[in-house]
Amino acid sequence: MSTPLTKEKGFSEGLENIVATTSAITFIDGETGVLAYRGYLIEELAQNAEFEEVTHLLWHGALPTKSEYDELRRRLAESHDLAPRVIQHIRNLPKTMHPMDALRTAISVMSHYDPDVEDNSPEANERKAIRLVAQTPSLVAAFDRIRNGKEPIPANPNLRIAANLLYMLTGEEPDPVSEKALEVYLVLLADHEFNASTFAARVTAATLSDMHSAVVSGISALKGPLHGGANEKTMELLLKIGDPAKARATVEEMFERKEKIMGIGHRVYKVRDPRTAELKKMSKAMCDKIGRPGLYEMSDIIEQTVWESKRLLANVDFYSATVLYALGLSIDIFTPLFAVSRMSGWSAHIMEQHAHNRLIRPRSEYIGPAPGSKRFVPMDQR
Repeated sequence: MSTPLTKEKGFSEGLENIVATTSAITFIDGETGVLAYRGYLIEELAQNAEFEEVTHLLWHGALPTKSEYDELRRRLAESHDLAPRVIQHIRNLPKTMHPMDALRTAISVMSHYDPDVEDNSPEANERKAIRLVAQTPSLVAAFDRIRNGKEPIPANPNLRIAANLLYMLTGEEPDPVSEKALEVYLVLLADHEFNASTFAARVTAATLSDMHSAVVSGISALKGPLHGGANEKTMELLLKIGDPAKARATVEEMFERKEKIMGIGHRVYKVRDPRTAELKKMSKAMCDKIGRPGLYEMSDIIEQTVWESKRLLANVDFYSATVLYALGLSIDIFTPLFAVSRMSGWSAHIMEQHAHNRLIRPRSEYIGPAPGSKRFVPMDQR
């Protein structure tokens, strides 16, 4: 019998700090607060790059030239529209279901109408990635409008993804400030190394399953409140508190009840999440823009209170909640918007996994009864 796995052989609860494989996509240093896509610091990309540029960077390892950018924009514009049968499936979904459940179901349905679904070649995977990045905003917007008794709005081929998403949700082209806020959000959340959803997607891809199946795995993991769903819980808390004067006392009461403050703390970062600085600035600007400065003030007080007591700082979900809320978006589509951004990263990782594949099959540390210590007893003797 083989030797049982033990902590000395590499056990780590939750796979914390376990290296599963190599990747050339995203670098994180949690000790110093560094995040970089393909060598570019996230701060520089957030301030300067369009989401489409970052998508090309994640897929191909370099920012696009003008001709590459134009070609990517053309291919995305040609791929925005949903198949009529997909829209009909969305119409048949319960209007009360969570938009993340609707997105998961819709992506699965989309796979049945994708001509490349079973082809995992690099060329086919890129075609599928184009369609997934282009159509995920259309899916999110279509379900949100249908559940509210409105007709879906076709994408405007002249708009970039950030502006198009807001247009398809509201029917109006966004002002430059709102478009920029969502653009920065999409850039900041496009990838984050082996987070739970990306790892889930890569595990599925490693079985040589198709890209749509791997993406569905990612969406399922992202839904959880300990991952992408934290932004919804953060906003619900802010609205429940309602007044900056009550924020500190509310947090202290939550500590007494041993309740978690969602959007605070991170498994990897021991210092400030480098994405938070940009989102915090945007949160203040957007809350001021809509005349709700108290939302930002509450967020700031909550973060200060948790830091003083627990030495934990806000993560990417915390301030993104108020940014998305200030855009006039329903709270329950915050996490689907996370998926709109992360689709670029998931697809990059799936393509990387397929290009250098090895089945991901970890082990567990067995803590049950010793092998052979129990013997089978017939049912009538138990």
